[in-house]
Amino acid sequence: MRLRPLLGAAGAALLLLTGATAATATAAPASHEAVTVDTVGRIAADGTVTLSGTYRCQSSSGPVFVSSSVSQGASISRYGIGGTRAVCDGAEHRWVNTGRPRPGALVPGAARVEATLVELRTFSGLPLPRFHAVQGQAVTLTQG
Repeated sequence: MRLRPLLGAAGAALLLLTGATAATATAAPASHEAVTVDTVGRIAADGTVTLSGTYRCQSSSGPVFVSSSVSQGASISRYGIGGTRAVCDGAEHRWVNTGRPRPGALVPGAARVEATLVELRTFSGLPLPRFHAVQGQAVTLTQG
């Protein structure tokens, strides 16, 4: 997994400036941690997209979030769709994220969603990501 698309140029620069290694930020997820994506998402009349799924994480030392993004067709554009605060207690929980990309960016039909369970850990005063789980999923976006 490459960090640059997830963190952006500023986040990658912070990693370099702090001397943190990529291995620190991208530690392999534990087998008891997972995130799933439901195979159907919704697009409301006003363009709001709703994605959902489940997650499970064991423990954390910083805040944990389930983020999601969606792309459609051959486009290289990905649209961030909300973020949900996660509870890491070992139990399975539902997540639901909503967001409104630019008008007309997404239409009903086939799409690709990526959900990430990420913790923000403080390293030398800077919040750095620790990825608990990542899941890509083909979905169908429906109107309604």
